[in-house]
Amino acid sequence: MSFLDTLRQWDEATTCVDRQDLSEALKIFLSIQEPNSKIYFNIGCLHLLNQDLDTAEKAFDCSIGKDEHLAVAFFQRGITFYRTERYEESLADFQHAYKALRGNQLIDYKALGLRYKLYACEVLHNVALVEAHLGNWEKAQKNLVKALDYKTDIKLNIIDRALQSTLKQKLFKPVEFPSKVLFKPNKHYVAELEKKDYLGKAKVVASVVPQDQFSGFAPLQPQVESGPARPKEPEVLRALEGEPHTVLFQFVPETSDELAVVPGNIVFVLKKGDDNWASVIFNERRGLVPYNYLERLEISVSSKQNDGLSELPNREPPTRPKRKQGLTPSNAQPKDKQPPDNSCIVKVRFTFNFAVLVPIGSSYAVLVGKISKKLKVSPAAVTLR
Repeated sequence: MSFLDTLRQWDEATTCVDRQDLSEALKIFLSIQEPNSKIYFNIGCLHLLNQDLDTAEKAFDCSIGKDEHLAVAFFQRGITFYRTERYEESLADFQHAYKALRGNQLIDYKALGLRYKLYACEVLHNVALVEAHLGNWEKAQKNLVKALDYKTDIKLNIIDRALQSTLKQKLFKPVEFPSKVLFKPNKHYVAELEKKDYLGKAKVVASVVPQDQFSGFAPLQPQVESGPARPKEPEVLRALEGEPHTVLFQFVPETSDELAVVPGNIVFVLKKGDDNWASVIFNERRGLVPYNYLERLEISVSSKQNDGLSELPNREPPTRPKRKQGLTPSNAQPKDKQPPDNSCIVKVRFTFNFAVLVPIGSSYAVLVGKISKKLKVSPAAVTLR
């Protein structure tokens, strides 16, 4: 039997005791295959309540066998022996219980799941009672006097009455363990027995299927009779202008229109000049970079994702080409440059923003044609709002 099963049955049995169903509680306790010392103690207490003293004695024997330092188990077995008038064995158990206290005034078992405090003065009180039954009145008085050293305010009357009885050589009642007080399992462990749904139930937020009530991790998808569609080209590849190139060498700009790049950067060449300079875009910035510092890079949807970039050369970078007036490509249009008088700029807001240049007075079809050409889709797929 696993620890969780034992814990679950232990909790069920103590719940039955709280409901005053002692027979069902005892039945559950006895069904536990590998009881610990606390469960054996509980079994002994239930047998003691049923006046089944022999079975109670065996249960307390098992409890002490599991934990020989459990003082309250010695105390309860001593009570069992006392009820069967086996006073010598009862005396030995009360003395064991006193030794297990190790000079302390009391042991509070609350931390172990038992709401009970075993007081040293009460143990000595029972020792004195058994000594009185054996006819050792002087020893009984000595144990009661010793109990006064461990007494508390709430226990003072018990010790005083017992001491007065011994002076008259009269017997007195023993201090007994309270009925129906048992060891309970750790409440934090019991709380963990309940199953917890940390993920919760999935809820469909949006679906292409009307009235989709699917509650799994993904909504239902419509089936295509003609088989799976070809993967679409990512919009990001359509939106990028120019030819992709890999930077092979570090380039440090010397003028404001040149662009700083390092090996491994991917830039997009807009235009290449005859003087070996190229106008490129990198991180949304335009500038000039020597073309002999770059290497063309092929990007497509069918490219293997796991294929890494080719190793960068370890050789020295080439010499910086000389820029020639009129041959070096312009990196950007002047801010004050305006479209021709007979044209206008139309800004289009899509998954990305872009602009197209159309003649003034152009028809709707001409505008749609330029936009579809920019997006590389058919004009029928473009709708303007």
